[in-house]
Amino acid sequence: MTSALADEDDLIVAAQHGDDQAYGRLVSAYRAELHAHCYRMLGSYADAEDAVQEALLRAWRGIRGFERRSSLRAWLYTVATNACLKALERRPRRALPVDYGPAADPHHSPEPPSAELAWIEPYADRRELAADTAAAPEARYDQRESVELAFIAALQHLTSRQRAALILHDVLGYPAAQIAGMLRTTPASVYSSLQRAHKAAEGRLPHPSQQTTLRSLGDDGLRNLAGRYVDAWHRGDIDAIVAMLTSDAILSMPPLPSWFAGAAAIRAFLATLPMTQRDRSRLVATWANGQLAFGHYLFDGGKGRYLAHSVDVLTLRGSRIAAITAFKVPDLFGSFGLSPSVGNTPG
Repeated sequence: MTSALADEDDLIVAAQHGDDQAYGRLVSAYRAELHAHCYRMLGSYADAEDAVQEALLRAWRGIRGFERRSSLRAWLYTVATNACLKALERRPRRALPVDYGPAADPHHSPEPPSAELAWIEPYADRRELAADTAAAPEARYDQRESVELAFIAALQHLTSRQRAALILHDVLGYPAAQIAGMLRTTPASVYSSLQRAHKAAEGRLPHPSQQTTLRSLGDDGLRNLAGRYVDAWHRGDIDAIVAMLTSDAILSMPPLPSWFAGAAAIRAFLATLPMTQRDRSRLVATWANGQLAFGHYLFDGGKGRYLAHSVDVLTLRGSRIAAITAFKVPDLFGSFGLSPSVGNTPG
């Protein structure tokens, strides 16, 4: 037994005897990956946080009954998955604007947010997720690929149990027989769920993944692309922004249901925005969903500062931008390590 396993074993024993500090140390190593797991299941950063809290509370209450028939990690994933399944019973399916209707006319004002629609939220991974789980031969996606926006959007088209089976098998690498125990069902049922999940997700996942694209660009190529994008926004240069887009690029702004398709439509829409005036925007680079992203700030003359506006997540195709998903979630800036405001005056 390795030293790490011996330490974990001691902590399990202490936790089972009521030592809450030992329990805290025991689960702290798994919290980040459990949060990512709950995000995959729920499509919401805030809901994932609630689910992790609920799962860890359930695990603390049930730690005395943990008989070590599986690893602690597998047991925690079982508890977290079932907490998510319970949460999904009372939550609507989340999506991106492109899933709700046709592209909007860029010459018309965007539709206002609707309380009836539930949107996918960006995931603040801060580059903490492992590039490769190396979990088992069953795993088909690494952890970064499995939080990409396209992957999360595809999961929303699955039933909750199909979603759980696919994540546990294709992302985490658990075999069907073990998943059956985790979901309190039969291996045959798991295989059926996986088959249906693969069929439903087929065609919704782009190839190559964003991780492959980022690796092909390399650090220098990515740095160059990010620098040009930031500079274009700071100068309010619509032509420079549009020149970075693919001809069929998409711009969406959840929670607004309207979205725009094609570089020409995006150009027409951007021309209506005051943020394309010089020094109206400030961008700060970050990471979201394993993708290049920016905290987008707009200048507020009354406050004399740039205030949090949106988290702009870029989906790349080669060295061009295929989609800009501008999540208008200033309340989530702190999760990305971003300040609620920057700077003092334009210029």
